[in-house]
Amino acid sequence: MASGEQEYDYLFKLLLIGNSSVGKSSLLFRFVENVWDDSFVPTIGVDFKLKTLEVNGKKVKLQIWDTAGQERFKNITSSYYRGGNGVLVVYDITDRESFENLTSWLIEIEKNANKNVFKLLIGNKCDLEDKRKISVQEGKDFAESNGMKFIETSAKDNTKVQEAFELLTTEIMKANINKEKGLEKKDNTKQIHLSKNTEDISGKKSGGCC
Repeated sequence: MASGEQEYDYLFKLLLIGNSSVGKSSLLFRFVENVWDDSFVPTIGVDFKLKTLEVNGKKVKLQIWDTAGQERFKNITSSYYRGGNGVLVVYDITDRESFENLTSWLIEIEKNANKNVFKLLIGNKCDLEDKRKISVQEGKDFAESNGMKFIETSAKDNTKVQEAFELLTTEIMKANINKEKGLEKKDNTKQIHLSKNTEDISGKKSGGCC
């Protein structure tokens, strides 16, 4: 790589949010390192990993923050919402409490994150179908009523983990590209107006001299 050449087109900060033991760390390790470990212990405070994806021909570097799900760590993690482009809100399909607590997590996001942050609802542990407590439809309905996209995953079986991160990244990218196009259009319009104003001013000046 040539000196000074940027190694990515976009850099996005993502956060994994949800109750303790819903599988946030497992999802992160499966996505970044493609590993599964039954012996994961709950995250203390925060941790993050980096991964570069290619989406629609663009290189996207993701900085993914894994946050502790315990109530006592909410104050510690609040500062990490700042500058976040996307949030993966995770619950465990076998744990009704983790689903019922989603509303309080959305309130935390509302309080601490950017106004236009993108959110994706993830129902994790879909490999445990025989222990399911939250139906797919219930997850979809909750996501729709809160303006989120929805996907079910299994970090253990590596089911739709990559797709989940790519889905959120694509949404963020679309918004950034549209914003860039909007700014470009605005700049072009401004230049046209400036050009016209210059001509008008020139015309008035020459008319005044005659």
